[in-house]
Amino acid sequence: MRFIATIALAALLLASAGCTSDKSKELFDTAQFEEKQNNKEHAIKLYEEIISKYPQSPLAKQAEERLAALKGSK
Repeated sequence: MRFIATIALAALLLASAGCTSDKSKELFDTAQFEEKQNNKEHAIKLYEEIISKYPQSPLAKQAEERLAALKGSK
């Protein structure tokens, strides 16, 4: 019984990790779209959200770079 619970927990953790990555990518894609639409304020908020909610995401570093660029161009 303990083995089944361990397998179920591992599957749940893997599934939730994938969702986090998907959400950070969705936010990043939206932020990039907002930049292209010249809506810097909304892009900044989205990049900040990625950094705060998904700091371990591979996109967090890119979000930091875009955030620095946007704040530097204000």
